[in-house]
Amino acid sequence: MTLHGTVATGRGAEEFLRRRAVPARPAALAKPLLVLFGEQDHRWRPSSAADCTAVPGARVELLPGLGHSPMLEDPQRTLSRLLPFLAAHAPSPN
Repeated sequence: MTLHGTVATGRGAEEFLRRRAVPARPAALAKPLLVLFGEQDHRWRPSSAADCTAVPGARVELLPGLGHSPMLEDPQRTLSRLLPFLAAHAPSPN
C-alpha cells in the first residue's frame, strides 16, 4: 500500500469511529455477536474488546498470542471459534 493509501485509510477509519462508536453499530442490528480479539493487538487496545459487552448477548473472546489479524495469524484457531458460533446461529434450512 502506498503512503497516501495508508494515510487515507487511517483517516477514514478515524472518521468512521467518530460518527458512531463500534459497540453501537452491532447493537443496532440486534443480531448475535462474536468478537474475537488478539491479546497482542498493537492497533487497538485489547481491553477495548470489553466495550462490545454493551451489545446484548455479545460474546467476547481474547485470543492469547495473537495480534490484530487473528484470521491471518492463526486461521485454524480463529475458525475453531467461528464455526461453532455460526452453527449455533445459522438460520434453519426450512
